[in-house]
Amino acid sequence: MQIKQGTYCPLLKKDCIGLECSWMNHIVGRHPQTGEELDEWDCTIKWLPFLLLENANMQRQTGAAIESFRNETVERMDKPSIRPATDPLKLGSIDVSGFLN
Repeated sequence: MQIKQGTYCPLLKKDCIGLECSWMNHIVGRHPQTGEELDEWDCTIKWLPFLLLENANMQRQTGAAIESFRNETVERMDKPSIRPATDPLKLGSIDVSGFLN
């Protein structure tokens, strides 16, 4: 048995009035569950669960990117790029101790 979707609108408490309704929106993108391309007009209330799932997925991806960035930053801060000199008066093979007087 296949379930057929009805056209009753709980907001208007009557059948859907289609494009005359201000809740009709144009959805373009990918279906979050099947991945197929979407380009259709439909009721915002109908799409709300799918849009919430898509939003949650985007938040997870953003959180993972921020965590990765944080880990990379901490790792680089642990390794200083400029090493302190052991003898501040000698720079490599040049002796600068005579210039300080």
